[in-house]
Amino acid sequence: MFSTHQSLLQKIELSLFNKLSIELFIKRDDLIDPYVSGNKWRKLKYIISTVVQAKKDGVLTFGGAYSNHLLATAVACQKAGLKSIGIVRGNELTAQSNELLQKCEAAGMQLEFVTREEYALRNEKFYKDELVGLYSNFYLVPEGGAAYLGLIGCQEILAETPNDFDCVFVAQGTTTTSCGIAMSLPEKTTLCVVPVLKGFDSKAEMAKLFGYSGFSKETIDELLEKTLVLGDFHFGAYGKYTPELLQFMEEIFKETRVPLDPIYTGKAFYAMVNWVLTTGVTNKKILFVHTGGIEGGRAIAKKENKVFF
Repeated sequence: MFSTHQSLLQKIELSLFNKLSIELFIKRDDLIDPYVSGNKWRKLKYIISTVVQAKKDGVLTFGGAYSNHLLATAVACQKAGLKSIGIVRGNELTAQSNELLQKCEAAGMQLEFVTREEYALRNEKFYKDELVGLYSNFYLVPEGGAAYLGLIGCQEILAETPNDFDCVFVAQGTTTTSCGIAMSLPEKTTLCVVPVLKGFDSKAEMAKLFGYSGFSKETIDELLEKTLVLGDFHFGAYGKYTPELLQFMEEIFKETRVPLDPIYTGKAFYAMVNWVLTTGVTNKKILFVHTGGIEGGRAIAKKENKVFF
């Protein structure tokens, strides 16, 4: 439904890296689709095909008020002729609370608003069993698409590149994308993950998803050995950002014309630049995986009167 051929591998000349002999490339998954962009389609690709083959009515999934995953699911299901249900955190919200939720509803998603207490139960077996009972012919997808099929879809990202990089940088939320990339890394490459949640134990969460997906402990240990966690770039907490980050993103956009969002990719790009400059590495070939987040980022740019789109 959505062609990943539109995801360019773009070489970027960054003045901050002058004299360091750094070759920087960006995998532009943000160009896949305006709404089902970045890692969203990667994670949904095999889920949607499974739902169609199983002749299910549609997909039920979870997200917050500004969840790009909800919007991507709604649009992907609409295009596939499927129904979609979104369990949304915050019973004070309505479908008209913001532009993103409005777009979800316009794409046919049935929005169910629940309390934060109920939403916190989303990964509990008894709660999922209740939802399966209520929506028996819907395929249940975890928040952010964090499931085995999503991991397999993300594994394809590096296959669309020469895959000969010294380092691969990616923003990290549910770990699905970073786990998929980790599975694809050649031996010499380091995966540098930038968690956007404060206090997030990246390797423990990655190990958990690998374990759910049937990987042995030995394989998991090998994959995690090649992973470097840059955990101090959440800028306060998930969804938080600072004037410094917004200014940085604006400067990067003016120089490269690559849009970033302040929730995921802006933080990861900042962490990458900081790592290069503080470690003093030279003669490296680096890949930055652009995981999308465009819609949420555009709204923040407008709100903050910043030009990074």
